[in-house]
Amino acid sequence: MEPLFVVFLQSGITEKYIIKIMYRTNTCGELNLQNAGQTVTLCGWLQRSRDLGGMTFIDLRDRYGITQLVFNMETRPDLCEKARKLGREYVLQATGKVAERSNKNPKMPTGEIEILVEELNILNPAKTPPFTIEEHSDGGDDLRMKYRYLDLRRTPVMRNLELRHRIAMLTRNYLSDLHFLEIETPCLIKSTPEGARDFVVPSRMNPGQFYALPQSPQQYKQLLMVAGYDRYFQLARCFRDEDLRADRQPEFTQIDCEMSFVEQEDVLQTFEGLLKHILKEVKGLEFGAFPRITWNDAMKYYGSDKPDIRFGMKFIELNDVVKGKGFGVFDNAELVVGICAEGCAEYTRKQLDALTDFVKRPQIGASGLVYIRCNGDGSFKSSVDKFYTPEDLQRIAEHCNAKAGDLILVLCGEKMKVRKQLSELRLEMGSRLGLRKPDEFAPLWVIDFPLLEWDEETQRYYAMHHPFTAPHPEDAPLLDQPERWGDIRANAYDIVLNGNEIGGGSIRIHNRDMQNKMFHTLGFTDEKAQEQFGFLMGAFEYGAPPHAGLAFGFDRLCAILGEADSIRDFIAFPKNNAGRDMMADAPSPISNEQLDELAIRLVPQEEK
Repeated sequence: MEPLFVVFLQSGITEKYIIKIMYRTNTCGELNLQNAGQTVTLCGWLQRSRDLGGMTFIDLRDRYGITQLVFNMETRPDLCEKARKLGREYVLQATGKVAERSNKNPKMPTGEIEILVEELNILNPAKTPPFTIEEHSDGGDDLRMKYRYLDLRRTPVMRNLELRHRIAMLTRNYLSDLHFLEIETPCLIKSTPEGARDFVVPSRMNPGQFYALPQSPQQYKQLLMVAGYDRYFQLARCFRDEDLRADRQPEFTQIDCEMSFVEQEDVLQTFEGLLKHILKEVKGLEFGAFPRITWNDAMKYYGSDKPDIRFGMKFIELNDVVKGKGFGVFDNAELVVGICAEGCAEYTRKQLDALTDFVKRPQIGASGLVYIRCNGDGSFKSSVDKFYTPEDLQRIAEHCNAKAGDLILVLCGEKMKVRKQLSELRLEMGSRLGLRKPDEFAPLWVIDFPLLEWDEETQRYYAMHHPFTAPHPEDAPLLDQPERWGDIRANAYDIVLNGNEIGGGSIRIHNRDMQNKMFHTLGFTDEKAQEQFGFLMGAFEYGAPPHAGLAFGFDRLCAILGEADSIRDFIAFPKNNAGRDMMADAPSPISNEQLDELAIRLVPQEEK
């Protein structure tokens, strides 16, 4: 193929520019029988090769798919010999004719064709990779994290990042159509208390002073409301120096949103609409109105403020039917509560012992488990037969709406602790019974959270969400009654999907006097509040509108829609569970010269 020439006329002068031919005419995932007979040029990585003597086959891969290349010893022995010497992950450019395959592969989009190669260029050789670049790799997590740029070539990882991109574009387009403006907020901000630990950044030009990386753009998006930008959003990068787990990373992304002149219902309708739109476009699912549940009911019936409602097994409180029978464990407990596992009466002693061991794990902390079998013949068998007659057990079963063949599992203890313990058991039973299907989606809203939560260690109240959350209008007067602070409801809401909190927000305080009262409730002096939040408080004096907002955990949303457990699979360059970048070996020490510039002195361990 000859180079192309283009002629431009500028001020009567003819100038000739040579434009090189593109590296490729097509991708490795788009050709089919309609392209038969065409001469094409493909580029990509050598996935695998097969030498069959007279023929050599190479699977060429790019992010769009795989196409089979064919080298024939009879027609082009030179190319065939060249192809035999290539290693995995070589970067190749191949030109040839599209031909129908005699041995088709229906599992591949390009499985009906192959390329009869007429020209082959090695664009770059490659070392043999430390693990296979396949759908199911032989590399462990640490090895793939160290060579993340190779792991990113694997099809499952590419699919995850493509899904992330798609959800991001759906979000941007949906919110833009509702007149939201995407506005960036700073990444170098003032460190503030509450919430998780900040990552701090020293300032060279201001020795001894530090920026913080934002845990969220909370204060800045409220300032945008004061400034009159009544609908803001941002795919915001956030940073929290906290212990990690599958759904946490030290740096993560939020779909961060704020709206002015709205009440709670406006916010819920707007962002319920966003999630419905994403679920429809990504999963082909349509939903009616999302269920709503108060925080109190979520804790009472599920023991969790993010209940998984893909299955039932609601909690049944049993105090009225089990106390006073001489079983001291129940009699002395603040709450006796159980769940009914349908069709599980046939559980063996080994299975029941495994459930007992599960709830006694240190992470859960129950002291034991009581079971009641509702046998198919109408009889009952329990681990507390010594204290309860068949008639007592029948009453308990009736209270639990249990039928023949069901299994009742019971825990007891302090009210809040036992609810959390039973929540873990409920989720475990849901998993064991196959009720928590990753391809099923059950969204809901949790509303009316407590405004404040008591911390036993420090003996004071903290904001359950953050100090800018407004109290429920009916409960605002209780701020003047310290003995009632635990009863105050927040004008706050979380959106939950499959047992995961994927977003949360609140109506904000927009009045300086109310914000001052909230700071005093949280133990701030006037001086401390001014030092930490003075710029926001000052802004409230210049006409702050009523406003509210919500932030989705973007990485978590992508993972749930990708039917995966970990957000790490949906981040291009994640950290490991110790917060380290295994590939770049970060964090790492810096030189003494840099430390001197920043006016930082490292204290030896023995001096601490």
